[in-house]
Amino acid sequence: MPPTQDFFQGEFTRTLDERYRLSIPQELADALARHGTQCALVKERAGCLSLWPIASWRQRLQSSVDLLQAKIKAGKLENKLTEVQSLGRMLSTRHKEVQLAGRGRLLIPEGFREFLQVEAGADAIVVGAAICIEIWNPAAWRTHLETQLPSFQQLFDQLVS
Repeated sequence: MPPTQDFFQGEFTRTLDERYRLSIPQELADALARHGTQCALVKERAGCLSLWPIASWRQRLQSSVDLLQAKIKAGKLENKLTEVQSLGRMLSTRHKEVQLAGRGRLLIPEGFREFLQVEAGADAIVVGAAICIEIWNPAAWRTHLETQLPSFQQLFDQLVS
């Protein structure tokens, strides 16, 4: 992570409007906007989308694609074409470039709405996840917290030691 990378923090409840627009909290939107209004919206896990500054996402994606292409070229994946095809399918459909509109509004595109499983007029949870922003279905967020909080201290110690 580059030293100038913003550290996204916080937990906020926001309501999707009737057109599936979500207002990103001001402090998170401001940090994101420092990188421009182009972002990558990414399907992370059922009930969770992540929002990345476009340059950060493109760098992560390109380094993964470069590694995969090098392995293909070296013949290391000849017996794994089905797996390569499956990975390619996920790489090409799990993200979409989106524009952060005025006042930090984000339109959740079709296909991503279904993945998030939050209807228009319902609440979503917006979470600063250090290197990106996450948008959660509230039930999925509760389940995630219940499973992750017991090991929080161990993870914290591991990463800061």
